Amino acid sequence: MTNDQTSTPSSSSSPGTASHRSIGIDAIAFAVPRAYVELADLAAARGVPPTKYIQGLGVVQMAVAHPDEDPVTLATEAARRCLMAAGRSPAEIGLCIVGTETAVDHSKPVSSYLHGLLGLPSACRVFETKHACFGGTAGLLNAVDWLAAGSARGRCALIVCTDIARYSVGTAGEPTQGAGAVAMLISENPRLLELEPGITGCFSQNVHDFWRPLYRKDALVDGQFSVQCYLDALAGAYAEWQRLSESSEPLVRTCYHVPYGKMARKAHQRRCQLDGMTDEAADKSFAVEVEPSLRVPSQVGNIYTGSLYLALLSLLYHQAAELSGKRIGLFSYGSGCAAEFFAGRVMPTAAAQIARAGVDTTLANRHRLDIPVYEELRKNDIHVDQRPSEMPSAAETGAALAMVDRSPRFNGIDNQERRIYTVA
Repeated sequence: MTNDQTSTPSSSSSPGTASHRSIGIDAIAFAVPRAYVELADLAAARGVPPTKYIQGLGVVQMAVAHPDEDPVTLATEAARRCLMAAGRSPAEIGLCIVGTETAVDHSKPVSSYLHGLLGLPSACRVFETKHACFGGTAGLLNAVDWLAAGSARGRCALIVCTDIARYSVGTAGEPTQGAGAVAMLISENPRLLELEPGITGCFSQNVHDFWRPLYRKDALVDGQFSVQCYLDALAGAYAEWQRLSESSEPLVRTCYHVPYGKMARKAHQRRCQLDGMTDEAADKSFAVEVEPSLRVPSQVGNIYTGSLYLALLSLLYHQAAELSGKRIGLFSYGSGCAAEFFAGRVMPTAAAQIARAGVDTTLANRHRLDIPVYEELRKNDIHVDQRPSEMPSAAETGAALAMVDRSPRFNGIDNQERRIYTVA
């Protein structure tokens, strides 16, 4: 199968570039676990008002992974859907990068498993990136440079962000969990979003705001400090992007890294302050420029590396047609920390292309978990990498869950401690 867009180079020009090659996101898709928890149910179980989670965090539902769902299975499903949406075959992929902070092995990358499960060609560069939630963006920008340098030779790059966000049951971080993967096809003559190679604002510093020691499944976070690190990184990256960008064309929308919706609001308020706007103007701006990007994330929760790109998917799904030809901003943050602010232009073909992402179907094909079942699943987290997973019975999780397709799936480990996966 081939790209249905003409191969004629774009006539638009990139700031500071004499000879412009149109490069960007050609297709996007996502995958989530087959179960979720309503935040209202969790709030009732924890004895707090539902508004504390729903309005306070900006999250309605959080995805919950079962034992046979892990970063590899989520990445594989998202990537398969992305290739289908793009009308591409695995043979067309020359670069595959997976961004994750919940890797399944200290040495063997998720991208290697993905390479085999998708049937990617042997002449394909494959690796994994890690920098907390920034890993996916590191992969994306690497792919843009790979294409801009001419290394692609007519091929595309597959970038997958995949994670399971876990915090201990009963802790303040519990309602900010989630799980999922976002896959993006990066190519010349993109149908979704044309990016601006070389025009990015970076910010990095060595901080300890969020971490997960090797012996832990659950992450640890210094909450208030992490929020401040996020906002400081935004200010630094945005200032650098403004210095580099030669275009005076405004950004009509902005997608932020979304560990939870309220963080995106704080980020936008900070950016508006930097632009000299009043608090009232910032609130009005948020409703128009940011809110549409938070609708899908509010139904999935925190997916770490994929959070920014789930927000992008949400924005395009709801507004691609009206944003055709317009410029939008993207801000990525990863604890530790690294951040980047960059921009892209929505393509005229974006509305037709995003319709292939199956957003409604993906969200509808899930089962609502009762809190006792969710808590039982969490008790078994520590064993998930040591034993074969088993499908919960219909009596435990409801007949609807038992009906959901579980391919690809993690089948546990063999006697040499190698992970086993099956794909129908």
